Amino acid sequence: MPAAGGEPLSEPAHPRLALRTSLARLSVRPRSILLLSLVPLLALVLGVVGWLLDWRLGVDSAVYRAGAITLLHGEPLYDANTLPPEPWWALLPFTYPPTAALLFVPLAILPVQIAWGVLTAISVLAMALVVRVAIGSLPTPPAVRRWWSSPARATLLFSLVMLGLEPVWRTIFLGQINLILMAVVVVDVLVVTTRNTRWGGVLVGIASAVKLTPLVFVAHLFLTGRRREAFRAFGVFLGLQLLMLALIPGDTIRYWTKTISDTGRIGPVHWAGNQSLNGLMNRLTDLAPWASKAALGVAALLAIPAVWLMLRFHRRGQALAALLVTAFFGLLASPISWSHHWVWAVPLIVLLVSRLPQATLANAWKRWVATGAVVAVFISCVLLALPNGRNIELHWKFWQTVLGNAYILTPLVLTVVLLTRWALQRRRERARDDVAVPG
Repeated sequence: MPAAGGEPLSEPAHPRLALRTSLARLSVRPRSILLLSLVPLLALVLGVVGWLLDWRLGVDSAVYRAGAITLLHGEPLYDANTLPPEPWWALLPFTYPPTAALLFVPLAILPVQIAWGVLTAISVLAMALVVRVAIGSLPTPPAVRRWWSSPARATLLFSLVMLGLEPVWRTIFLGQINLILMAVVVVDVLVVTTRNTRWGGVLVGIASAVKLTPLVFVAHLFLTGRRREAFRAFGVFLGLQLLMLALIPGDTIRYWTKTISDTGRIGPVHWAGNQSLNGLMNRLTDLAPWASKAALGVAALLAIPAVWLMLRFHRRGQALAALLVTAFFGLLASPISWSHHWVWAVPLIVLLVSRLPQATLANAWKRWVATGAVVAVFISCVLLALPNGRNIELHWKFWQTVLGNAYILTPLVLTVVLLTRWALQRRRERARDDVAVPG
């Protein structure tokens, strides 16, 4: 199917990932099942112990649960900055769309701490699923694939190591759903939609209904030629909003007319934890009234190279890299991208590590440095080490500003490096052509 510019888009060159086959192989490996289940089981145990000892586990998961209970009781979700069922240590506003409260209903039957344990267990398994799909989506030749030994072993190793990334452990600590939503999107885009089934796009639509930021992947599906899946995803998203309009019309109308634009309910946009262009511009301009509009303008400009880069990867059969371009652009363009939203670092690191064996002696050190730098950014907890809160970010020194926006700078620097490398390659190819042609 042609893209916007009329150039036909090619399908990924790698073989389809067979999740059923992977699960069947895993089922006959009890040691692998034990290792994969260890952390989720530990989370469930901690949830039960926390419930018995009244620990403060999962601030955000407590808000999810409170939103579900509030919905079931027929009480308003957005009238106040707190919800009655919230514990005293998690008094926060419910900022998600009404659909999220509906999908959080299963948490309502669980105590607060056990709800955190269940979400954590699902999140860890979801991250392992993302790693496995990412490995299966790598368009690497068979000779290079031997370096991984086996996808199952690589999945277990990556899943354990990735727990040390700040976005991952913070997501788990808060009881957030970022890892789950990422898994839903990855499975839909890289697995389901590649099989031309009637379910392609459905999961992206559901994820968008829970948290609006996955809507960027509807555009990803459309631009990569999967337009039926894109329309299906948006249709699912719109259908869920209409369902909530029928169930709770007051809350639904209030959310889409007032709450959605009230960023104050989410938190201060200039806080260091907001790793988006909006947060960056507000920090740099000392909360200038035009800062957010300037951030939108910068995002619109970045959309041009982002779409070009995404389509280039897609045409070359690199579906995972194309998806990551869209994901990181969405993080940059979103008004609020807390540090725990950056769990997309997980498949990015998988992709970067997979390219290390392909390096020649001339560029091996460059790839090792790039991969090490990305891992260092997301594992260093640099955002926690810097002084932040109470407007301190507005008075950062230059080096603090650089470190305090490390997440934002990572995809930007990687993009500049890629564009520069491709430009140099193209110049060398032209030079060789000029030498080869007489005169």
